[in-house]
Amino acid sequence: MNPNFTWDDLQFFLAVARTGQLSTAARRLRTSHATVSRRIDRLEFALKVKLFERNPRGYVLTALGQRFVETAERIERETEQLQLDISDGATAQRGVVRLSTLEGFGNFFLADRLGDFASRYPNISLELVAIQQIMALSRKEADIAVSLAAPKAGPYHAEVLAPYTLHVYGSRSYLARHPLIRTRNDLASHRFVGYIEDMIFAPGLDYLGEVQPGLRAHFQSSSILAQLKATCQGLGLCVLPYYMASNEPDLEIVLPGEIELKRTYWLICHRDLMAVPRVRVVRDFLVDVVKENGGCFLRERPPHMAGQQRPLEV
Repeated sequence: MNPNFTWDDLQFFLAVARTGQLSTAARRLRTSHATVSRRIDRLEFALKVKLFERNPRGYVLTALGQRFVETAERIERETEQLQLDISDGATAQRGVVRLSTLEGFGNFFLADRLGDFASRYPNISLELVAIQQIMALSRKEADIAVSLAAPKAGPYHAEVLAPYTLHVYGSRSYLARHPLIRTRNDLASHRFVGYIEDMIFAPGLDYLGEVQPGLRAHFQSSSILAQLKATCQGLGLCVLPYYMASNEPDLEIVLPGEIELKRTYWLICHRDLMAVPRVRVVRDFLVDVVKENGGCFLRERPPHMAGQQRPLEV
């Protein structure tokens, strides 16, 4: 290893390799665009090789740069493991981990439990991005993702995090003002709240056609929070996750014995990041906190409903 550069230089290299952008790498490293550029130039000068091709879209690894990623990541893992060996495990973990989640999981489940994470790992800076459609694991814009589907291919580790149920909800005020709903067919005469159709970025979020073919949302929003608030205010019926809507005392499930959708949250990470201790810590925390609170994701059907029509499943 050339003595003219330091481990810090490798951290800058990995940040740019994982994001492809100086500005993004600078934000993750809590430094400036110019500093990142200077460190990359210094590393290339010290190694006497070109690690990146510069183009208008960003920094793209050369063939040598791609090979150097493996070496740098091995050094990263060994450095962090050494810190663990000589220090207390929790306080030794340090660095930034970016977690991309769906809005519902991030804001209505995980956010309430971040205090526990911070107390266990005070030196890890967790970046929670709840706008998943703009994050791409393939471009390493996030370290870990919680998503509705596992990748069909690629260098990813994917595991089931939690199954959850969704139901049609309406506010007590809305249900009192509108015709009684006895069957699915009655839903066609009611107003619905839902996602903006041409902005649905994951097939698993396309609910209304599953509930009843031909249903369309009268009030549409890309935000599940806005949909929840609109439903509470009586704008219409809405398909909502049980773990979100069950905390709203004014909401009631419509046709509880007949309509139930099921989805699954998946935890996804690049295989080459799973061995990085700080990333592994976040993964383990997510798995543990979901396991500890698993009952909140699924609505248990009362015994008298056990023989009724099968719920809708995916």
